[in-house]
Amino acid sequence: MKIQESQVNHSVSSVEECLEVLNSKPNGLDCEDAERRLLQTGYNEIEEGKKKNVFLLFAEQFKSFLIIILLAAVTISAFLGELLDATVIFAIIIAVAVLGFIQEFRAEKAIEALKQIAAPVARVRRDGIIQEIPSREVVPGDIVLLEMGNKIPADIRLIEAINLKMDEASLTGESVSVHKSILPLEKDMPLADRTNMAYSGTSVAYGRGTGLVVATGMETEFGKIAKLIQTAEEGQTPLQQRLDYIGKWLGILCIVVVVFVALILVYHETGFKFALLNQALLVEIFIWSVSLAVAAVPEALPAVVVVALTVGVQRMARRHAIVRKLPVVETLGCTTVICSDKTGTLTKNEMTVSKIFTNSKIIDVTGVGFDPQGDFLFQGEAINPNEGSTLALLLQSAALCANSSFEIDTASQDKFSLFGDPTEIALIVAAAKAGLWQQDLKKQYPRVWEIPFTSESKRMITVHSKANGDLLAFLKGAPEIVLDMCSDVYGNGHSIPLNEENRKIILQTNQNMASEALRVLAVAYKQLSKSQDISEDNLQNGFCFIGLEGMIDPPREEVKQAIQECNQAGIKTTMITGDHKLTAMAVAKEVDLLKSNDLVLTGSELDKLSDSEFENMVEEVSVYARVSPEHKQRIVRALQKGGHITAMTGDGINDAPALKMADIGVAMGITGTDVSKEASDMILTDDNFATIVAAVEEGRGIFDNIKKYLAYLLSCNAGEILLLLVASLMGLPLPLIAIQLLWINLTTDGLPALALSIDPRDPDVLRRSPRDPLESVFTRRILWLIASVAILITIGIIPVYTWAVNSGATIQKAQTIAFTMLVMFEMFNAFNCRSEKHSITKLGPFTNAWLLLAVASSIVMQLAVIYVPFLQPLFNTSPLTLAEWGIIIAVSASVILVVEAGKFIWSPEKHLSIQNQ
Repeated sequence: MKIQESQVNHSVSSVEECLEVLNSKPNGLDCEDAERRLLQTGYNEIEEGKKKNVFLLFAEQFKSFLIIILLAAVTISAFLGELLDATVIFAIIIAVAVLGFIQEFRAEKAIEALKQIAAPVARVRRDGIIQEIPSREVVPGDIVLLEMGNKIPADIRLIEAINLKMDEASLTGESVSVHKSILPLEKDMPLADRTNMAYSGTSVAYGRGTGLVVATGMETEFGKIAKLIQTAEEGQTPLQQRLDYIGKWLGILCIVVVVFVALILVYHETGFKFALLNQALLVEIFIWSVSLAVAAVPEALPAVVVVALTVGVQRMARRHAIVRKLPVVETLGCTTVICSDKTGTLTKNEMTVSKIFTNSKIIDVTGVGFDPQGDFLFQGEAINPNEGSTLALLLQSAALCANSSFEIDTASQDKFSLFGDPTEIALIVAAAKAGLWQQDLKKQYPRVWEIPFTSESKRMITVHSKANGDLLAFLKGAPEIVLDMCSDVYGNGHSIPLNEENRKIILQTNQNMASEALRVLAVAYKQLSKSQDISEDNLQNGFCFIGLEGMIDPPREEVKQAIQECNQAGIKTTMITGDHKLTAMAVAKEVDLLKSNDLVLTGSELDKLSDSEFENMVEEVSVYARVSPEHKQRIVRALQKGGHITAMTGDGINDAPALKMADIGVAMGITGTDVSKEASDMILTDDNFATIVAAVEEGRGIFDNIKKYLAYLLSCNAGEILLLLVASLMGLPLPLIAIQLLWINLTTDGLPALALSIDPRDPDVLRRSPRDPLESVFTRRILWLIASVAILITIGIIPVYTWAVNSGATIQKAQTIAFTMLVMFEMFNAFNCRSEKHSITKLGPFTNAWLLLAVASSIVMQLAVIYVPFLQPLFNTSPLTLAEWGIIIAVSASVILVVEAGKFIWSPEKHLSIQNQ
């Protein structure tokens, strides 16, 4: 018989049936039987997926078309003796490859984190006695003992549950501890509603129990998540897709142009009489062609992109976002949907009493989370819960009728000790806001007896002694249950009989509070004489109703503003949670996430939809409730199929597969599990949803800077190629020799480009709609800039160069003028490229100090090759006069005037587009 009966639905079967299926018994397995089963099933641990070979991983960094062209250029340059250029290009290639390798090598740690989360030891019953064994040796059929604080070692069918509550937030997203029972359930119950099961990776919040192990290792729900992480596919980011496209396009165009210019040179030298070609002429043309190819190919593109992304990562770290993969910074810039987990991400994951009903009054309670700072408001006015008041009695009773603890550190008044069920902690914190500290109440009213809460009774009773020896019984639980046990209602300092009218008012208030997604508990008390026997029979009725306390897991204060900023930036925010539908809707409405026409789906409703039906409606859904990890992946997949760039936030184990599948996975740094962090692309160190907006801003700025670099590089390179092409067609001597082309490529194209890659963001970066990832980097404005600058360079240099050649100047002097004029054109053009639509005056000429320094450095280096004697023969230059410099500056500066005029002409379109967005 197969021990790992994963196909059996244990939650539907009775305890006896489960024991029979797994051939086990309440006293546990025999040790010999357990050893045999361990050999069959293997250790109870998460298996690692197939790892990539590190050498293959490094080799994959050289697959891009652009890198291949650069490697060919390195080889040819080295063969022709151009060792300096070959060394620089090769160093850039290696640096980019190493950075990419490191990022990918660090990205595959999610499964290792899953293994560390498993419980280290388990208490099991074998051979009829209790034994403590390593959790990895637990097998199906084992009987496991559970106590408060224990971590569950495997998936377990409960066979005994005494006041048992489980903390399943890390698996299901449910913020409230789940009451457990042993009763069989109906078929197809969602994971979060399987109350007779305990799952690996969760923990016991309260009570004790016993369970039958039904699944271990990769067969657990935990293991299924590990499988999903291992199989989740990670596609190329939009940036990677764009760079591959640009690299191929530029490479092909470069080869075509170089071949064409080489043929023109051959024609001018020989008239295509190939017999006249000698080896010296052929080598000269070949060297020049390779130099032009190296100048045209943007070998610094990968380096500039890495620099831009690295600077973006540093900026984001200062804004509490840690990026684990560089391209993710840019991907955020075109994010269209953020799928956010509710518990701990949009909310604080701290239950809070927000509304109280007592003495026929609705009282609002301020403050959020487990911070005991807050006020009690009636009709907007603050009230003081005086000792002896109905409100004080309610708060005191609820705090005493709780097994959780919330105690202040007497040495440090701002530190607190928390332990137990979050719902009970919320009741205790509410009392602390009124100055009723639990430790003081315990001393004043020591507990002498209790009837614990069970999922069947839905109520808890504690009995406490007073200083005079009298006894007080406190009752809390479901309002309907508590009311049935009450005969009176307390108000205005005395009790009155509970009549039908009072009952209706209380039940209606309970319904109203529940409709606001509040978790409501009723509280009552009963006076007992010290001579009266304390027994469960005597505590079934005769209580006096005090009031209701409604609580909720509150949204984070900054979330509402962050969602508004997302809306302004054209990004839709969607809540995905394992919590109840009503609770999810209430939180979504409070943070303005759920609009009137938006849809809300539960996991069971999602299961009834076909893929095509769901894909047609996915954009209209704003809230998903009671979902499983598989649902989260399906949601992300449907959004991606609709063309959306999807960010998924989360902090639990259940979020990990979707975090890995999403275009960008965002984990919480404080509350997040190690699994979610390792599966993510970015970690928020402050768990602040608003930090995502900052990340989007940085991402958009990064892509803008990459476009600035491309606009600068390609406009200059296009000008170089067009200049040489026109000069060749006109029959003029080449304006630039090979070494001058390489000099421009390594200096003037380099430093200003790097400075543009860290340029400050445009002022309207968050007022744009998300960029379409399929949209070309070459917008109309960029294409206009490239074309206009290339033409201006050509029509500015050709006449001056022709004049210099025809005026009797040496060819060396004429080429020096053309060489320097081209450098100055590129220096002025660097300022044009800071924005494709904003004027230099609007951006401010001094807002990028690095660009000013880069331009100054390039000019100084150009002066060196012109005026330093030992460099003149190397670069074939001669000194220039002041008059010649005047002509060079006047002509090259025209590029700023023309481009600024073009931006001014297009400015009405700019303002209109911003208003429409």
